[in-house]
Formats: sequence, structure tokens, C-alpha cells
Amino acid sequence: MELITIILSGILIGSSVYMMLSKSIIRIIIGTALLSHGVHLMLLTMGRLKQGNVPVLDPEVSSYTDPLPQALILTAIVIAFALTSYILVLALRMYRELGTDNVEEMKGVPHDD
Repeated sequence: MELITIILSGILIGSSVYMMLSKSIIRIIIGTALLSHGVHLMLLTMGRLKQGNVPVLDPEVSSYTDPLPQALILTAIVIAFALTSYILVLALRMYRELGTDNVEEMKGVPHDD
């Protein structure tokens, strides 16, 4: 199970890097969101996936799951949502002001036609 999540995390991070290298601001935002999901899967995998164990330390339970990776992922999800919302608002504002979502045109780089 851990191998599948590692491979999926690598695919998500690889595709996010590819999307973040494009010229469209919307692709950059989607790439940022994909990168956060890939990091969430990596954090989950680093905490070792154990099935059937509870994340609560109880004297009756002999083995339990470490709750720290779950808490880190919950915090990272909230931060990633806030970052994505902020970037979307900035992209909308830039599109309304400049009329384009191309990063090269926003910088004023001339076209080679």
C-alpha cells in the first residue's frame, strides 16, 4: 500500500512541476494545488500506513498509530486552501487589470511571431 502512495505522490509532484513551468497563470495555480496534494500524500506515507490501529494512546491498546502526521496533514490542508484562494483572487485581479493570463505578457516581453 505504501508503494502505491509513493508512486502516486511522485506522479502528482512531477505533474505539478510540469504545470508550474507553463506560461498560463491558471496552470501555475493548478500546479501549486497538485503540489500540495503530493506533499500531503508524502506526509501520510512517512507516518507509516497501518490498518486497524487507533490514533489514541490507551492502556488497553497494545499498538497505536502516530497521530502527528494526521495533524500535520490537516494543518497543511488548511494552509494550502488559504494559499490557493489567495492566489486565485490575485489571478482574477491581474486578469481584470491586464486582460491576459500569460505570464510573459504580464512582464511585457514582446512576442516572436
